[in-house]
Amino acid sequence: MIVVSDSGPLISLMKAAKLDLLRELYGEIRIPEAVYAELTGNARYAEEAELIRSSSFVQVVAVGERKAVDILRRASGLDLSESEAIVYADDIKADILLMEEDAGRRIARAMGLRVRGSLGILLLGYDKGILSAQEVDAALDQMKAAHRRISDELYQYARDYVRR
Repeated sequence: MIVVSDSGPLISLMKAAKLDLLRELYGEIRIPEAVYAELTGNARYAEEAELIRSSSFVQVVAVGERKAVDILRRASGLDLSESEAIVYADDIKADILLMEEDAGRRIARAMGLRVRGSLGILLLGYDKGILSAQEVDAALDQMKAAHRRISDELYQYARDYVRR
């Protein structure tokens, strides 16, 4: 399975101490160079940068379609990392694109890409028996405490999902 990620889901999962869930679910995650730069180039995310650098299942990849990235950025207003993730996922026919940004998710879906965010990853981990309901709840609370953008509706949906 080929999985490409933008920075948002990686940050959310790191804040919830669940980055390794990606390895358990998918084996390997590919991130474009702009995503890597975003994750490792900000002093505010020093701990997260070290996690990314030391994660053997995170592979940094170059995006060959530079013109497509530039066109997508200019036409959509997406940032460089989101644009690279979408273009790369489309170019290599990725099975899943991990992305949080609403505008990016809409564009990716319109292009025929399958998109999943951090809550979807947690719920998949629950469905596969990797996470317990309590672990999902704790991860959700850690994401909220870290000010990750999770709507109240999605937060409640995820909590209800693991209690059904």
